[in-house]
Parts: sequence; structure tokens; C-alpha cells
Amino acid sequence: MRYIWFFLLVGWALVACAVQPAAAPSTPTDAPLPTAVITQAAPTASLQRISYAPSTADVPNPERGFYQGVELGVELSENDLSWYPDQTGNRLLYFYLRLDDFRRRDLTPEYLTTLSDAFALARRAGVKTIVRFSYNDGETYPAPAPDATPQQVVRHIEQLAPVLAANKDGIAWFEAGFIGAWGEWHTSANGLDSPENKALVRDALFAHFPNDRFILFRYPGDLTRWYPQPLSAAQAFTPTDQARAGHHNDCFLASDDDWGTYYDNNDDTFKIEEWKTYLAQMTQFVPMSGETCNPNPPRSDCATALAELERLHWTALNEEYHPAILQSWRQQGCYDEIRQRLGYRLSLLEANFPAQIRPGESLPVQIRLSNTGFASPLLLRPVYLVLAGAEDTLPLALDVDPRRWQPGEHTLEISPALPADLPPGTYQLALWLPDPAATLQADPRYAIRFANEGIWDDEHGWNVLGEVKSISDP
Repeated sequence: MRYIWFFLLVGWALVACAVQPAAAPSTPTDAPLPTAVITQAAPTASLQRISYAPSTADVPNPERGFYQGVELGVELSENDLSWYPDQTGNRLLYFYLRLDDFRRRDLTPEYLTTLSDAFALARRAGVKTIVRFSYNDGETYPAPAPDATPQQVVRHIEQLAPVLAANKDGIAWFEAGFIGAWGEWHTSANGLDSPENKALVRDALFAHFPNDRFILFRYPGDLTRWYPQPLSAAQAFTPTDQARAGHHNDCFLASDDDWGTYYDNNDDTFKIEEWKTYLAQMTQFVPMSGETCNPNPPRSDCATALAELERLHWTALNEEYHPAILQSWRQQGCYDEIRQRLGYRLSLLEANFPAQIRPGESLPVQIRLSNTGFASPLLLRPVYLVLAGAEDTLPLALDVDPRRWQPGEHTLEISPALPADLPPGTYQLALWLPDPAATLQADPRYAIRFANEGIWDDEHGWNVLGEVKSISDP
């Protein structure tokens, strides 16, 4: 794995309906119409039915997929990340942030400024980051390499909090980090991997890191001890610690128990199936991420990889490690499927809506969509129905939560109210799922793109459903 190094740092959201008063995106001039079939026999006399063609392309989308790390070099002013999404096709970037120089002291203002600059680079490149802090790179593994004391770790977490809060728009999630070799929560020279100190670091992370971002922990054993019952649908996406706790497996497929991932140190037993069942439940609602660490056929081959990626709802995976496993997936023919299905992959199947609308009335829309990914979108994200005319653009906010669009089919029935002063004319009707952050909402790179032919408006980040005509006559 190539990590992100700073020289200075030693090596780093079914019904409803209100018109959003927020600034709307500019009006398209010649945005494409969907590749679709309009059925003459509509489901009701007043609605037209449109079917959409699925796409087999690799569709880039935020907060999902393969990721890599990059080396930024000595001077950040001499580096940019604009090449990254173009060269890799990835919208996730791994920030592995080294704290070696601060094992025994507070972070400096210069460090925190450099960290802010790095997030700015990622934001300008149109990517989101996975963030982990570490005090060593396992140089002496399996012997412990130096890390920090529990008190110093908590102090660093407190110092980092303002910078991370200010840059959370560019953060997909955190890996817990800080403890032991590679920040993987084992092999600590300062006893950070004891149950008591793990709990101390966990609580500090939840208390100080942005409370609308997930924190992924390395070991299911820790998660099952802290939360004996796996996260339920009713608990999901609430402001509780458990609802924010995800999992990263950094030795995926590497052995029968993924080199200790499913080994219970408390009673010296393997709990492979028990813990996978636990993870399969919780990862419906929190991210599952990580990497492979060595070839282990047949377990590391396509058949097992696809089955476990689907069962455990993988959202993201390191594309750089292990190279031999990634190459075996290419040779066996599953790499492209994995690339497409990591996280969510949303496709429009069918939409029913009127061909003509009238100001002041409701706009009934029925949408059937499919998610063929391994997981659902997991960060809060708004959903808008957009009416885009020659001179007016009207985004209608919908009471819809895409975080509940788990793999399978979903039907939306919405009926937002149209303003009484809607001008007459022809409008494009589109679905818009932008980033919730004000800093990113107008950036189409951060909007969710559906995997269909001919519906994506690249300029605005809309998924075009078709056309409607506003008329004033009775």
C-alpha cells in the first residue's frame, strides 16, 4: 500500500414536499433526455410511464468504491490531487496520517495547518477521504513499535477535532487508528491495546470527532464486547455511538480467520461464523471497508470474495493491496463486478408522472429503482425533484432517505406541491441527490449518479427522468 505522507508530519440523505428556498443550480441549456421508452398505455389516464436503460459502465460516485493512497512529497504547494480521480476512476482517497514526531508532545500549529491544506487539495480534486492516524508503520512488527501514551493520544484527538470538524465535508469516514502497529489496534508499546485503553480512545474519538461521521474499528471482538447486540434498523442513523461504529478488515480473505480478525482473545476461540453474522447485520447501516493482505486461494479467489463482499455489505476496498489478489480477480473475471458493486449502485427502472402539470397543484411521481451494489449510501444526503425550464429551475425537497435504499428494488411515491406562480413552459424533470454540505452541494462530482444510459446531466449532477409541460388553462 502506498500511503499519504507529509514530510512535515513524518511521512498524515415518502412523501412530501416543500420548495427549497436554497439557491438552485443554474438552468441547463441542452441537457440530454433519458434513453427511455415511453409507454402509451399509462398506468393511469393522467400519467406517462417511462422505462430506463441500465448501464454497464463503471459509474463514479462519492463515498464508495476502490481507493488508493498517494505520496504528496515535501512541499504541499508543489502538489495537487486533480489527477487522482481521472487516472484511477476513484472518488475515495486514503489519508494515512503519521504522528511519529508527536509521540511525546502536542501537535504544532504547523501540523494542523498542513493537515487543513491536504483536505483542501482533496476537496478541489472532487474526492472524499478515509482518515486514519498512526504513530508508527509497524517497523518492528510483531514486536511493538513506539506509539504514544493514553493521555497523549486523547490530547491529540482533542487538538485534531477543530480541523476535522472544519473539513468534514471532505471526509467519508474515519478509521479509529492511533493504537499500535499501523494504527490497527494491536501491538502497542504503551498498552494502548488493553481493553481499558481501547475504551478510553474509543470514547475520545466519539466525543471529539465529527458526530455525523462513522468511525471504523479493526476488530469484531471489540465491537461485540461493547455492543453485544448488533445494530438494528431502528437504531441505525441515530446519534448514538453504536450507530456510528463501523468495521475495517485489513486482512480480508488472507486466512480462515483473516489473520486474527475473527479470533477471540478473551477465551482463545475462533468465532468466524458468529462474528460474520453480527457484521452482516450491522454493515447494512455502517461502512465496511479494508484491504486484502496476502494471496490465500481458494479463499481469496472470486467465488468467496464476491460472496463475502455481498454478505458483509462492503462499501470500499483498497485497490493497491494485495496486488496479487487484485490481479487474480482480473484474471478470474470478477474485478469489474467488484468495482461496480462496492457500496451502492443505483439504477432507475421506471418512472410514472404526468406529461402536463398545472401551477398550484401537486406533481404525482412514482419511481422504481434498483440497488445492485453490496451496500446502500450511508451518509445523510438530500433528495430533490428538479423542474428545470428555459429560465427557471425549481428544486423540490423530498422526504426520502437514500440511506435506506439497501440492495434490491425500491419504489418511491411522491407528490410535491407546485408553486402557484410556476411559469408555463416545458421543463426537464430530474432527480438530484447532491452533497448536503453547502460547500459541495453545487459540485456535480459530489452528487449521486444513477447507472443508466443517457440520463446524467454532468453539468448539474442531475438524473433526468423526462419532460413535463406546465400549462395554465383548465
